[in-house]
Amino acid sequence: MRFYIRKLVTLGSTVLLVSVITFLVFQVLPGDPAQIVLGVDADPHQLAELRQTMGLERPAAERYLSWIKDTAAGDLGQSLRYHRPVADIVTERLPVTVSIALMSLGLTLLLGIPLGIYIARKDGKLPALLLSAFTQLGLAVPSFWLAFILILVFSVTFRWFPTYGYIPWSQNPVRALQSLFLPSLALAIPGIAVVIRYLRNTLLDQFRMDYVRTARSKGLQEKIVLYRHILRNSLIPVLTIVGLLIADTLGGSIVVENVFALPGLGNLLITSIGTRDLPLLQTMVLYIAVIVVCINFVVDMLYRVIDPRIRLKR
Repeated sequence: MRFYIRKLVTLGSTVLLVSVITFLVFQVLPGDPAQIVLGVDADPHQLAELRQTMGLERPAAERYLSWIKDTAAGDLGQSLRYHRPVADIVTERLPVTVSIALMSLGLTLLLGIPLGIYIARKDGKLPALLLSAFTQLGLAVPSFWLAFILILVFSVTFRWFPTYGYIPWSQNPVRALQSLFLPSLALAIPGIAVVIRYLRNTLLDQFRMDYVRTARSKGLQEKIVLYRHILRNSLIPVLTIVGLLIADTLGGSIVVENVFALPGLGNLLITSIGTRDLPLLQTMVLYIAVIVVCINFVVDMLYRVIDPRIRLKR
């Protein structure tokens, strides 16, 4: 129980530290939010009134505490560009990014784990060598370049998927899946390559363990030895990698969403940077950081679920 309490305390402390750093970084950035709203030709009296309304005249510590209090209550402030609550804007864009992340993770696991098992069992043979070459290519090519290649092949040449744009799930689930599949695949290919390589190396190490020889000497079928014993022990490092891949997916979606013109959080982040929409940008950075911290927390909690032999420190 102490372990879980310590983990929760660490989680809260990390989120608090991230919020402090995020707030301080945006305080030192050049530019006046009030000037951005009213324009460069604004009247000085109007600028002073707007700064007071936005709370820019208050001390930084007071503004930080007010921001944290409002954020915890769900009030994320007003967007300078859209003139709407930030919470409403983020809620509208969230389904796109979440869909891409889930589809990318699903493709990574559905393809990476079976191929990792296959390449480990066929180690040294031609299929394994070809898959190893694929993993090298998947690791070397960035997601945005893969996105352009996928568009060229599957959208322009074969016309199987739309080139850009997004269809909401509520409007047409099939077309929504088509509009999100290529972006998800572009993000998943590097993750698939990573999972294949890590799982292959872990499985090959496990094949040489004493417990494997003992299980085989007892007459257990090879599939039982592989899936009940070896694979279970090999999933722990893969789980760590998957946690990191989810964080990479959030970062990669920033570029991929812009390539496919998808109205997700990544596209919103780029827009807020270009327009210097500081309230929206500050919320987006904090949001992504909190997600990454929470993912790492969940991964730590899943270790014992996968392998009950792991004993957490009391």
